[in-house]
Amino acid sequence: MNSNIRLGEAGERYACQYLQRNGYEILQANFRCKIGEIDLIARDNDTLVFIEVKTRTGDRYGLPQAAVTRRKKHKLRKTAQLYLLQQGLDLHACLLRFDCIAIVMTAEHREPQYFSHIKNIFL
Repeated sequence: MNSNIRLGEAGERYACQYLQRNGYEILQANFRCKIGEIDLIARDNDTLVFIEVKTRTGDRYGLPQAAVTRRKKHKLRKTAQLYLLQQGLDLHACLLRFDCIAIVMTAEHREPQYFSHIKNIFL
């Protein structure tokens, strides 16, 4: 398996554990459609949260959250709309939030050296 895929999976596992410890209910991991992918979809009380997990092994190219560009945010929004449609949920009747979890892992992908949960990335 590609080392980038292993790194991403390790980051998503860690993010999932963090969210669950903090009271989030994980509804789906790796939602994929023709438009794009959402790493994690969770419920935080009465809010549906779409979460982009960015994991790196260093900060040579900046912190992981810097990779969530305007284009990526646009794709996240469109992918979330399709998810809501498939689930029969009304976009305007739901409380929604888009978050980013940024992680810099150790070389062995065991522990994060840096971790940040950024809520409301569209603000």
